[in-house]
Amino acid sequence: MSIHDDLGVRRLVNADAMKTALGGTLMSPPVIDAMCQAAGAYVDMFELQRAVSGRVAALTRNEAAFVCTGASAGLVLSSLACMTGADLGLIGRLMERGPDVLLKREFVVQCGQRNPYDPVLSLTGARLVQIGNILQTFPWELEAAITDQTAGVLYFAGKHLGFGSMGLDEVVAIAHRAGVPVIVDAAAQLPPRENLWRLTERGADLVLFSGGKELRGPQSSGLIVGRRDLIEACEMHASPHQRLGRAMKVGKEEMLGLLAAVTWYLERDEAAESERCERVVADWVSSLSSIPGVTAERAFPGTDGRPLPRAIVSFDERLQLSGAGARDAMLAGEPAIAVAIAGPSAIYLNPELLRPGEEGMVLDRVIAVTHEIARG
Repeated sequence: MSIHDDLGVRRLVNADAMKTALGGTLMSPPVIDAMCQAAGAYVDMFELQRAVSGRVAALTRNEAAFVCTGASAGLVLSSLACMTGADLGLIGRLMERGPDVLLKREFVVQCGQRNPYDPVLSLTGARLVQIGNILQTFPWELEAAITDQTAGVLYFAGKHLGFGSMGLDEVVAIAHRAGVPVIVDAAAQLPPRENLWRLTERGADLVLFSGGKELRGPQSSGLIVGRRDLIEACEMHASPHQRLGRAMKVGKEEMLGLLAAVTWYLERDEAAESERCERVVADWVSSLSSIPGVTAERAFPGTDGRPLPRAIVSFDERLQLSGAGARDAMLAGEPAIAVAIAGPSAIYLNPELLRPGEEGMVLDRVIAVTHEIARG
């Protein structure tokens, strides 16, 4: 009996996405091995963080790097770094008296890029200044929003957030003319692997990635890369220091696990993975399109605007099957299969996280669900 069986917790087939609510992703074997090694030794955590972060910086072609506990923690540490720099006196006053001691505590963000993750900046006392509207943002709006109270500009990467927003290059140019750093949240923007260095090459001052998504690292890990001075400021706020970032403590297991994840990811054959996903999607589309009342098509880009395909499966009126109903029916079976709602009467099928043989399970379940509905 597995530990999940003992607890009465169902294991899922993940045809949805790399979602925190589904456990992120499955760690690669080198990551598991590295975490087991880390768990068996005491170390100086400052020394380990410096060594791991230095190695990761070299691997990702960045000036500096820092391992944190997920991209959201990276947002918190990055915003603190931009607000205080490496000024220990200011950091101390912030801890003792709160954010009112800070002259710079505003971060500019485009309306079209607002999302459920940006409120974490409120933990630092930062204030968000929204510019533009859902349809468009003009350069002059960013220029006008930057004042002597601006600590930085937030930019959320991904094609799913690009409509109506200024591009990164233009944002960087305007911010840097005003002497303001740009933080890029690229949590899910792998592949391509080049994003690990391309975003900083384009001028981003700090870039954040999730460790528990495409890197296949520990779910509670993340990576900040960028300017050395700002990375050093991130470190000054973070655990094991007894400062505001202490609550976001990264363990020795996550540090070595993330290093192994980055090393593994940079050696991975991205083209072969993309081809595998294309084959699975093509098979799903071909098989499901022959079912009366069902339309299946290739959808691209995939989740979070990533450059991988998925299938969108739509149900017409004769089936009276909603997207939510199909999602729930897929979860109710054995094994439980997680899929995403794609619309009022559609679901997404994502092949990326499936283990060998699971693509057939997903296909069989969709067919079974539609036949059950058709029979009434």
